[in-house]
Amino acid sequence: MRFVAVILILWATLHSWFDGRPRLQLGGTVLIGRHLQHSNLDFFGGIPFAEPPVGHYRFSPPRPKHSLSPLRSFDAGSYGLPCLQPDCLTLNVFRPSGIDVNSSLPVMVWIYGGGFYSGASSIYDGAPLVEQSVARGTPILYVSMNYRIAPLGFPQGPEAVERGALNLGLHDQWAALEWVQHNIASFGGDPRKVTVFGESAGALSTFYHYLNENFSTVARAAIFQSGTSSTLPNFDGYRATPSWMLFANNTQSCATASPDQTFPCLIAADSSDLRASLTAAMAIELFPFRPVLDGPGGIISDLPARRLSNGAGGRVPFMAGAVLDEGTYFLPKDFQNKDIGIWLNANYTPSPLGPGGLKAGLDKVISLYPDDPSAGSPFNTGNETFGTGPGYKRGAAIIGDVMFQAPRRFLSQTTRAPSYAYLFTEPQPGADPSLGVFHSSELPYFFGDLSKNGPSNTAWLSRVMLDYWISFAVSLTPNDGKGTNRPHWGEYEETEVWYNDLAFGETFNLVQRILELNSKTMGLIPDRYRAISMDVIINMRDMLSW
Repeated sequence: MRFVAVILILWATLHSWFDGRPRLQLGGTVLIGRHLQHSNLDFFGGIPFAEPPVGHYRFSPPRPKHSLSPLRSFDAGSYGLPCLQPDCLTLNVFRPSGIDVNSSLPVMVWIYGGGFYSGASSIYDGAPLVEQSVARGTPILYVSMNYRIAPLGFPQGPEAVERGALNLGLHDQWAALEWVQHNIASFGGDPRKVTVFGESAGALSTFYHYLNENFSTVARAAIFQSGTSSTLPNFDGYRATPSWMLFANNTQSCATASPDQTFPCLIAADSSDLRASLTAAMAIELFPFRPVLDGPGGIISDLPARRLSNGAGGRVPFMAGAVLDEGTYFLPKDFQNKDIGIWLNANYTPSPLGPGGLKAGLDKVISLYPDDPSAGSPFNTGNETFGTGPGYKRGAAIIGDVMFQAPRRFLSQTTRAPSYAYLFTEPQPGADPSLGVFHSSELPYFFGDLSKNGPSNTAWLSRVMLDYWISFAVSLTPNDGKGTNRPHWGEYEETEVWYNDLAFGETFNLVQRILELNSKTMGLIPDRYRAISMDVIINMRDMLSW
């Protein structure tokens, strides 16, 4: 019987090595992934980069896990569970099949968005990006991560401040970036050639890290899609205490907890109980759980715009952009003109200038946007209101500029680093027309199958965008000449001379240019749309807590 048992063990071992699944050695552990046959890629998923944040560690900084010891083997054939699950600090790697530890390929690390309230790495399929990199002859690796979100990732209130439990989700991301530095060479990646990119909250996250001097120890470049660290105002950890208490007191085990005694009962609650109470906090504000100022030595030590003006970010190159109609995504369809000031005041209070100064400044901004549907967002739709309220298009234009367009322009104009800027304007035929080219509408061009199966113009645009992004990650310029035939994308500081015939002679302006991403009008355009109003917004940046 003992002989039979040995034979069975040997058969099982040999079968596991010859089952066609990719394997690699990660320290003392054999990682067993999954081969994606239709893409000729290898996938390794659900790899822990930190210990599970469970029990007393629920509101603690991540505890890095750079090896899987003492495990001899680890099944990495699936994505890990997203947070709020207990064991959720995991990451995933897509790579071309057949590469080895000596390949030293560039690496693109994705941080997902979701308002710091939702999101999961499994939503974003990295296969199209890696496939296109192989097709164009510049193969890369793609890495994605799960990080803590909502109240478990971004606790608020005095207890979070006093316990040093702020910005836990950002610390999770940083632990994942450090894991990449320690381990990506085992997958065939080069830790010296990492580009971090993200969209929405993922872009904000990337920018918070970018502004810290040690960013260059984990990455050599960054891409910010629809977000900078000024997209949301930056407050301290006390401001959202009412939202935190709504969340805590709606959790069964914390129904009577005081602001300085929420952690013990929340640690005792199970995930399903916490999930049920999440929506209660949304009653007060749109983004109750988010990054906050955490002081000297923290990730967000001061207002980001102030840090950027003082040279933070250094010379690390980046790409940054937005979509045409960023603001439509965040407003109800019945939005009224009277709601615009209320919305802005609620989201930007408190201001360093006090309530009176904030109201005066916001009133000035609102006055620069005409109460005319043809000037509102979605842009380029004339007087059509799509059945929305009389303040919807006006409010969407203002909010899109305050949260996304003006912060991106300020970043491009202020940085000392080589940079490239874009505006995505491709119409979205299948979408709600009242949303226009809405927030996140560019994501399927990277993570869907549009590059192969979309309409011809859509497929071309998808491949072009993939090529720009991959080229930047590989060569620190979007213009490596490989892949699709596409327009040259000049650096932001490149200028163009515009002559105007005036009664008293000629004048000229030096204008920064950005790339319009559009299948029909692809090319460089002046970065001066809505210049007067956005200049005013940029000049109010301290008041808006950028």
